[in-house]
Amino acid sequence: MFKRAFGKAKQEAGPLPTIHKLNDTLDMLEKKEKVLVKKASQETEKAKQFTQAKNRNAAIKCLKRKRLYEQQIEQLGNFQLRIHDQMIMLEGANATTETVDALRSGTSVMKAMNKATKIDDLEKTMDEINDQTESMKQIQEALSAPIGAAADFDEDELEAELEELEGAELEEELLQPATSAPAAPTPPVSVNPEVGRQPTRPAPQRNNREEDELAALQAEMAL
Repeated sequence: MFKRAFGKAKQEAGPLPTIHKLNDTLDMLEKKEKVLVKKASQETEKAKQFTQAKNRNAAIKCLKRKRLYEQQIEQLGNFQLRIHDQMIMLEGANATTETVDALRSGTSVMKAMNKATKIDDLEKTMDEINDQTESMKQIQEALSAPIGAAADFDEDELEAELEELEGAELEEELLQPATSAPAAPTPPVSVNPEVGRQPTRPAPQRNNREEDELAALQAEMAL
């Protein structure tokens, strides 16, 4: 009974130990194959030597042993192919098993989460959040509402008074250019074309005209 239980527990350990054992066996078969290949090569060299020595019987015995080694090498190659095949199958089965176990774990966790999060509790939580949000809005509106003398002000009257002020300011801006006279232009200043001399202002023409009239009067009196 204990043996069966122990054997069952050993089988339930998973495919990884079996894969490791198969890998070790594969390494052992490869080493034996290398040894047999070396022995077959040696028998071939011996057969060549006996052939050169004209010892025909010894050369044939060497070739027979070489054939036996080659048969064992072929057999070991078949064993290796079977082990490779079984390892590939076990690795695929192991991957499938691990994938199924992972999916089962994920499903169990999702069930536990769905069980912990009930739709009724979720709706209740959302209602509480909405109530708290609405309460906060009411509190903010109450804090921002005017109190005292400012609460008695009529917003319509304030808007009308503001429009009157804006209209009066606009009218004043429109009337301001009509009352102000334009500034007189400044007379041009003549510039002397000679280099290095400062520009001089022309003499007033009124004095020259008066002097001319006085000279003409004196000439008439002399006649």
